Order: sequence, then C-alpha cells, then structure tokens
Amino acid sequence: MFKVRLQYVDVEGPTNLGAAFQAASKERADAVLVLEAPVFINQRTQIAELAAKSRFPAIYSRAENVEAGGLMSYGVSVTDLFRRAAGYVDKILKGAMPADLPVEQPTKFDLVINLKAAKQIGLTIPPNVLARADRVIK
Repeated sequence: MFKVRLQYVDVEGPTNLGAAFQAASKERADAVLVLEAPVFINQRTQIAELAAKSRFPAIYSRAENVEAGGLMSYGVSVTDLFRRAAGYVDKILKGAMPADLPVEQPTKFDLVINLKAAKQIGLTIPPNVLARADRVIK
C-alpha cells in the first residue's frame, strides 16, 4: 500500500509561483499536482519551467499545460465537450427548453504525455503508460 502525504501550497498570484515551488522542495515533495485555476492557465509556461528546474514530475488537468512544456495531463476531453455542447445547441434551436435538458457528466478523458519534459527531469515513462496515452509529445 502506498502512503501519500498531501501538502497544499496556496498561490495567490503569478509572483508567488517561485515561492510555492521552493516550499514544495523544502518539504521534499515527490511530485506536483497543478489544480485548474486562471492563474495557472495564464502562467502555464512558467509553471512548467519551475517544475523542470525543481525536477518535479507535475500533472495537470489540461493538455495546454503539457503543450507549454509540462510533463503530463489527465482531464476531460475539451474536444468531446464541445462536440456534446453542439448537441445541446441543436436541441435548443429546435425548441427544447434549456432547463428541461439533462445535465451530463464528461465521459471522455485524455492522457497527454510530454517525453521532452520527462527527459528533462530524468524520468522514464513506462511503455505500457505511453501505450495508454491519447497523445504523446516528442
């Protein structure tokens, strides 16, 4: 059984990001989970660089973070959400009342892995994990 100790680091703005990674290093964190927030989306390149500099494997919920240099993401497929939203638009345009339409949960999730980021921190991604990825950035 794995024992995981979680540490929450509060980040109030872009100027606080470096201090957050320093705090994680000081506490000997093994990895970083970057939660979804506007400050993190707007600073995704800086966060990826800080994670690499600190040699932290970091996982995100959005593929944009991986495209900006982050290690990996696992989250809802935005493409699938847009496709499903089009179905709602179609129903509304055909006369359905929005309040009468059911709320649906996401059903498709994407795993995106950045091999360049993995190499930067000295991490080898197992072949079986790469095989499960929806997209691998080389």
